[in-house]
Amino acid sequence: MNVKEAIVSRRSVKHYDPEHEMTEAEVQELMEHTILSPTAFNLQHWRFVNVVDKDKREQIKIASWGQSQVTDASMLLVLCADLNAWEKDPQRYWRNAPKEVQDFMLPAIENYYTNHHQGMRDECIRSAGIAATSIMLMAREMGYDSCPMDGFDFDKVARVINLPHDHIIVMMITIGKKIQDARPRAGQLPLEEVFFTDRFPGNNQ
Repeated sequence: MNVKEAIVSRRSVKHYDPEHEMTEAEVQELMEHTILSPTAFNLQHWRFVNVVDKDKREQIKIASWGQSQVTDASMLLVLCADLNAWEKDPQRYWRNAPKEVQDFMLPAIENYYTNHHQGMRDECIRSAGIAATSIMLMAREMGYDSCPMDGFDFDKVARVINLPHDHIIVMMITIGKKIQDARPRAGQLPLEEVFFTDRFPGNNQ
């Protein structure tokens, strides 16, 4: 499957074969490709919790208002991010870069993020969102379907996964073998309504 096919065929699937299990090798392959996703300053501040324990899955299902995909999917990923990754041994993000690059990037990271709390959060959400797309497209390449989720009680899920105090949950993604197709696309906006050249249409200022 090429990238174009993966984009077109990716749908938000909510009904999975509860008997299907992904192999450890498949999980490893999926995540090894996911962490190639780009991040600002190469901070790689996403953190991924693969919820395997059935008890925890049931707790998260309750926190997701009974959505069966939480327990039926082969894989339940909670996409989180470390808000303070920028100050946790930042030289490791650039350890393979030339010294002159390190000498520029490390102070730049500190200057940008110090006391810039909204910037930290925004970058975490952007980075996790990019990684989520990598996960879903890679899953299609591997013959799996997926569904991004924000329909759950974030605080309750945070307690289930023991989320550190300086991390946030961005979303969850279910991955597995579908037993029911997604509904037809509900109504894509025409391209000209969302894609502009140079500026938004409107007044002539």
